[in-house]
Formats: sequence, structure tokens, C-alpha cells
Amino acid sequence: MLTKSLFGGLRVARAHVIVSRNLAAAQSASDPIQQLFLEKLREYKQKSSGGKLVDPTPEIEKELKTELEKLEKHYGGGSGVDMTQFPTFKFEEPKLDPIDEPQAAAKK
Repeated sequence: MLTKSLFGGLRVARAHVIVSRNLAAAQSASDPIQQLFLEKLREYKQKSSGGKLVDPTPEIEKELKTELEKLEKHYGGGSGVDMTQFPTFKFEEPKLDPIDEPQAAAKK
């Protein structure tokens, strides 16, 4: 019983050391590859503001236009419809046939 509680305490202490070590590594990377990765992430974050493509080439923009045209043909988007937006749905309450309406009026 004593050994279980001792080992349980060691596991918690070990997990705490690992978590605090990983959090410290995220702030400043000592590994040059991690540092390069973090720099590229920050650079991408600056370039990607506004939801646009990052450094698009003419071929990529042409491919995007072609794919959006295919979607318009397949799903009926048409001109002037933004196919990159999530669709909006309108659900109206269906009209039900009043089956028991004369009986309900007679009970009142």
C-alpha cells in the first residue's frame, strides 16, 4: 500500500516536470530545428491575415478558380454566389392537415 502511494506520487511529480519542461520549450526553443519551425509559424501567421491564400502563384489561383467553377456547375452556385461561404438554411414550419379539428371544437 505504501509502495502504491509512493509510486503514484512519483508519477505525478514526473508528469509535472515533463509538462513544465514542454511549456518552457515552447517559449524559446533550444533546438535549431524547433526554432526554425517556430519562426516559420510566426511568419505564416503574419502573411495569412485576412483569410487569403499565402503567396499564391498564378497556377494556384487558376486551379482555385477552376475548382470553384466545377462546384458551381455541380451544386448550382451560379454567378454572384460566393461558394466559399457556408450555406444558410431556412426551415419553415410545415402546415399540418387539421385531422381532428371538428372534434376539438365540439369538446370546447
